[in-house]
Parts: sequence; C-alpha cells; structure tokens
Amino acid sequence: MKLETDQFRIRPLRAADVELDYKAVMSSIDHMHSVLGDGWPDEDMTIEEDRRALEMHEREFERRERFVYTVVNLDETECLGCIYIRPSRLDEFDAEVVMWVTQDAFDNGLDDVVLNALKDWLDSEWPFDGVVFPGRAMEWDEIYDRLSEQDKHLH
Repeated sequence: MKLETDQFRIRPLRAADVELDYKAVMSSIDHMHSVLGDGWPDEDMTIEEDRRALEMHEREFERRERFVYTVVNLDETECLGCIYIRPSRLDEFDAEVVMWVTQDAFDNGLDDVVLNALKDWLDSEWPFDGVVFPGRAMEWDEIYDRLSEQDKHLH
C-alpha cells in the first residue's frame, strides 16, 4: 500500500533505502528531537546502525506488526521523512502514527502537506476507528501520563 501526490510518494521503507534515509536523518537531528520527543537519533549514529534499524522495520512490516513508510520525492532521489504506524498503546485508539520530515522539507512547508495527505489516506484506506498522533494532536507528556494511568488500572 502506498500513496502518491504531485509532490511526494509514501511507500514502505526498505533496508535498501539506507543511504537516503541516513542522509535525511543526519541532516535533521535537532528538528527530529523536537518532533519525536525521545532523543533519537544519536548524533553519532552510523549508517550501519541505521541499516540494522531499517532491516528491523522491514521485518516488522512483513509480519504486519508495525508499518514504517518512507516519504520520498517522486524520482526517489531524496528521502523527505518517515511515517511510523503502530498499534496504539492507549486503549481508546487503534493506532499511533508518528511522522517526521527533514528540516529542509519542514522549512518549505511540507510537514503540513504530508500530515494532511496522511490523515486522508488513513481515513480512506486503513481500518482504524481512532488514530492518535503523538507530539501533534496529543503532546508526548500527555501520552506518557495516560499510559501511566492505564498501567495503574492494570495492577
């Protein structure tokens, strides 16, 4: 399953994408830290570490556990960002969706364009009743607070 617009293509991320992915990640570390809320990536991450992560994402996709997509330009010479779709850890949602675009793509207004296309795609093509966008529609701190409350109810 993929999505294509007149500006970009969203398709499954593969380990073979490592060079484009690594360049995109390493060019946007500070921006990604502000979006992802978890301190990833490390400034000293190697391309081999990125390759291992992409191999893991590819296996998760094949097992239908989590779905990681790359956002690329139409001729696939540049990675513009990534999208992570996984089962929600919060009871009231089916899925958590986290996305980032490179600093350059963000500066050129592509973040909102990708996000809006992604939301439309999820609504029309995916079987989710409820999707949460951590760091966007719900701040990371609120996500962690709600997870903590859920954990209290389990004990």
